[in-house]
Formats: sequence, structure tokens, C-alpha cells
Amino acid sequence: MVGTIHNRDKFLNQIAGSLGRPRISSPVERPTWKFQPQYEVLKDATQDELLEVLKDQCKKIHTSLYVTESNDLSSVLNEVVSGFGGGPIVTWKDDRFSKWGLDPLLKKEWPAQNIEVYEWNHSKGQQNIAKAEKANVGITISEITLAESGTVVLFSDENKGRTVSFLPATYIALIPKSTLVPRITQASQKMREIHKKTGHVASCVNFITGPSNSADIELNLVVGVHGPVKASYIVINDL
Repeated sequence: MVGTIHNRDKFLNQIAGSLGRPRISSPVERPTWKFQPQYEVLKDATQDELLEVLKDQCKKIHTSLYVTESNDLSSVLNEVVSGFGGGPIVTWKDDRFSKWGLDPLLKKEWPAQNIEVYEWNHSKGQQNIAKAEKANVGITISEITLAESGTVVLFSDENKGRTVSFLPATYIALIPKSTLVPRITQASQKMREIHKKTGHVASCVNFITGPSNSADIELNLVVGVHGPVKASYIVINDL
């Protein structure tokens, strides 16, 4: 957003005065901490080792995990969707679906079986949300995947609506194996690098860890309470 900020200096000076110190107007130098244990977790793990960590974590977060080559992705995805009860299906608009050979499934096979497939279209506005709300399956792609917690990271933009991942009854995340990192520490680094390189930040960054769940009442875990009731991850070997 571009605009005029009124009375900013007066406002900030008043806050600084209330804190009993002069206002800091020069850039703040990032401190170098003596101890940084966050970088030691799974520090030297290979992609295969991170995948094993992810597999174990998925058992704890009630998420089914599949591993496939890109050549077999179409059949695996079809199997997972069938297990969820079929369509309607809503997806992002993303060139990687074509790259991974999913066009025949998305645009021919499923429609021929009367399975509705809706691709996000930002020009249709609220219709996108209505389609996501009525969908049985939402399909997105993970940009960064945290092995330690079993978390997929989604970057929203005009072709990648937020609602695709949380309004449908079930959810599927396609995970390129190359996106696996140990934990949120490395995800933060990657996002900072993207911002430094492009000057751009996604309109929304979602961290999704399996299906929706809550343990608010007596610490009893209830899965599927305010979003997708089931979730599956499909790891694609792209290395």
C-alpha cells in the first residue's frame, strides 16, 4: 500500500517518552547470540533422513504419507482422492501440476468420471471461496516442509488461494522432496532469503500440520474440528 502517514514522529516520540528513553531512529544491529541451539537440531541430516523423520511425525499428527516418483504421482494422487471419497476437487492454479504430468488426470480422467475439478481463478472472486467450501478435497503444493513437526508451508498469491487448504472436507499436500528442511528455523531463513532476493513477501504464509485438531478440553485430542477432517501428504522424489 502507498499512502501518507500522518503524525508518525509525534506518535513514536510519545511512545519513547512513555518508556523513559530517547527514540531509536537509527537502524538496529542484529545481535550475534553466543548460543544458538536451534541450528543444531537435525543439523547434518540428509534429505533421506529428513524424510524418515517426517514419516515418523506424520504418525503422531494423524496424517497419511505417501512417497512416489513423479512418473507415478498421477496414480498415487488418484488413489488418495478415491480413498477420501472422490470429488468435488479444488486446486491451486500452478504450472507444477502440468510439470508433474497431472493434466490428464485433472482435466480429462476425473471430468470423464463426473468428478468436478475446479482450478483457482482470481478473476472469479467469491466464486473461488464458494467452490472451496463445497469441495471434498483441496490440493496444494508445499513450498517448504518441516520434517521435525510434519508441517507444510504454503505461500498465497492470486493463483494460490488460502481457502483451498482449509475449507474442503479433506486436504492433500504435494511435497517436493527438495523442500524438506529440519524445522521452522530453516524455513525462516529461506523466507528471509526470498525476500532479500525478490523484495516480495507472500500475501499470506500458512503453516499447516496435518488435519485440524484441538485439545482444549481436558487435553483430549479431537481431530477434524474446524477444517479438513483428514489430511494426506504425497512426497515427490524430485532430487
